[in-house]
Amino acid sequence: QVQLVESGGGLVQAGDSLRLSCAASGRTFKHYVMGWFRQAPGKEREFLAAISWSGRSTYYADSAKGRFTISRDNARDNAKSTVYLQMNSLKPEDTAVYYCAAYEDAGIQVLSTTRNSYDYWGQGTQVTVSS
Repeated sequence: QVQLVESGGGLVQAGDSLRLSCAASGRTFKHYVMGWFRQAPGKEREFLAAISWSGRSTYYADSAKGRFTISRDNARDNAKSTVYLQMNSLKPEDTAVYYCAAYEDAGIQVLSTTRNSYDYWGQGTQVTVSS
């Protein structure tokens, strides 16, 4: 079982930057691909970015390319990991609840963008961008 806890959301103005964090831990912690999704009111949950356990592979949705950057720090004992989403030049349409998610990294180079591939989810953090 993996626990994911997001933080860093808040109210910002258009053009501002924000960095979200997701702390991942568990009793039997394995190697996990981590991803970020978001869900705006009345819309489907949308994939934004994913990163492999090693951090060497990343993938971004078109909506995130150029403005968002995903990164991660793994603890030396590999018992926990923190994933970040740096968001720059924020726009009012970025307003949403942002979720981090994880699935076990099987060494497959292609990172999943599909919500159903992710087995573990955080509770979400609200990001509101005012114009």
